[in-house]
Amino acid sequence: MSAFLQFNRTGKPLEVLELSHRELPPLQGHEVRVAMRYAPINPADLNFIEGNYGRVPTPPTIPGHEGSGQVVEIGPLVTSLAVGDMVIPLLGLGCWAEHLTAFEHEFAKLPDQIDLVQAAMLRVNPITAWCLIHNFVDLEKGEWIAQNAANSGVGRAMIQVAKHLGYRTLNFVRRPELIDELKGLGADEVLLDTPEGVAEAKEITRGQAPRLATNAVGGESAIRIMDVLAHSGTLVTYGAMSRASLKVPNKFMIFKDLTLRGLWVSKWHEQASHSELHDVMRPLVDMIRTGELMVAVDEIIPLKDFSKAIARAQEAGRSGKVILDLASV
Repeated sequence: MSAFLQFNRTGKPLEVLELSHRELPPLQGHEVRVAMRYAPINPADLNFIEGNYGRVPTPPTIPGHEGSGQVVEIGPLVTSLAVGDMVIPLLGLGCWAEHLTAFEHEFAKLPDQIDLVQAAMLRVNPITAWCLIHNFVDLEKGEWIAQNAANSGVGRAMIQVAKHLGYRTLNFVRRPELIDELKGLGADEVLLDTPEGVAEAKEITRGQAPRLATNAVGGESAIRIMDVLAHSGTLVTYGAMSRASLKVPNKFMIFKDLTLRGLWVSKWHEQASHSELHDVMRPLVDMIRTGELMVAVDEIIPLKDFSKAIARAQEAGRSGKVILDLASV
């Protein structure tokens, strides 16, 4: 029997998630079975369970947008993977399970010498950061990128990826105790997400204001980061942590001619070709292997204690991602 988490109706995760077990059927054709090892609990996972995500679930559903594991069995027609290979699923669903079965093209093979905890978090936050940097503004080395929620998973990935690529980051946070931590991660400037922080940012970037800013918060925070942007700059929204609508003052559209864009990384995954996905993943995997890219981990909790993990993932003030240990049932 193999354990998995599922929900039979949308609602509060602690109320609707349940641990279940199933028999594993024989594999056919190009199917591959992976013993899942780790899976993070992302805000998107919780929103999906609640029914507040861009994609509507059809319960009963196994959640989990990303994870990592090892191939334990392959179907008779599989050619690209072998038993023992380390992989991450590309499905974007169903990762909160002891075993995951899918077609071979729905997995990406990893190098043998890679941290599987970090690899489990590759598909969402680092790829989001990579797309934010590359897909909207043609930046030159040394330019500034501004972001709010800089201590989030995407924010931390943005700091590290931008540094690796030669860009500078202007990072806004809500808590002063995060400043030294993010600077230690490679952030060029870390400021409080306040009007005073905006004034300081303008002074720092005088004459070279950022042409790209990323927004994961919305509301007043988004307005402040728009204020930092250069004329004809671009704001890319990829999250709404405050759940406050993005309201744009007329002056930013008339006098600054700002461009507003959005990124939903799940849609990017759906539309990306295998070659595009490979081109994005390869440098990120290399960064993980060399230690240049590390997503902070708050706690690793066994699957059987999923209620504790969900509760912790919903708490404020965490030091990183909460990870489900899918091999500890």
